[in-house]
Amino acid sequence: MSGAPTADATADATNTTNVCPECGGRPETARGETLCGECGLVLSEYRIDHGPDWRSFADSDTDPKRTGAPLTRSRHDKGLSTKIGRSTRVKGRKRRQLARMRRQHNRARISTKRERNQVYAFTEIRRLTSVLSLPDRIRDHACSLFRSAQSKDLCCGRSLEGFAAASVYAACRVASVSRTVSEVADVAKATKSEQTAAYDAINRELGLPVGPIDPAEYLARFASQLDLSGEVERLARDYVEEAADRGISIGRNPGGVAAACLYTAGRDLGAGLTQQEAADVADVTPVTLRSTYQQLREDE
Repeated sequence: MSGAPTADATADATNTTNVCPECGGRPETARGETLCGECGLVLSEYRIDHGPDWRSFADSDTDPKRTGAPLTRSRHDKGLSTKIGRSTRVKGRKRRQLARMRRQHNRARISTKRERNQVYAFTEIRRLTSVLSLPDRIRDHACSLFRSAQSKDLCCGRSLEGFAAASVYAACRVASVSRTVSEVADVAKATKSEQTAAYDAINRELGLPVGPIDPAEYLARFASQLDLSGEVERLARDYVEEAADRGISIGRNPGGVAAACLYTAGRDLGAGLTQQEAADVADVTPVTLRSTYQQLREDE
């Protein structure tokens, strides 16, 4: 490979990227060289590739990756162990041999009960974050929380499914992602009481930096579920700011406050939204929604 080009060569290559200075043809870039397809003039020969050197050996033409998968906290071994895949091309004795190797390899990967519990819990956490459409950072943080809870022996005598669900909910709370307890419990394998008990233990023993979620975080999702217009959502955001300024949202369920603001905005704009519909989407009672609505209507 050649060294770095001079400043003049780089400037010339930049200026002649779109048109050939000799014949006016269109330059083409291939294998680090930029040359004219009409006259063959080499405009740039800067052949140093600053990208990652990857290769997967699966198909060197279409998949040139050279490194393995990155480290991830969502695996008990952080993704460092080898995975023996499956192939339909192998037949007979070789196929049976690979099946035995795969079985023994899977057994060797998990040597202790603690690792076995991690594999089960991390699989559940990945499933929950996928169903709830949560980003990878929430998944990785939830796995880290479960690992920390396990290191402090918080899982002894408690449900692994409950701790997996509680870890996902706790990661959402720390990141201020709007997911309610009921939303996580509805798709989890654990009951709501198991999830709540596990979350209380995690929050108490690990000292999570959790705080109240801004009711505005719920508005877009609730408005989409209720099929409300963007105008209603914008007005509801104004009501959320008003509730915060007047101290109405202090000590209240943020989801209930968001639902009440949507209901109030819907009433103002004639959206035909009922209290029961708004309360159901936030998993609160109409009485809770009505109290916030009445306070918003005071002094108007």
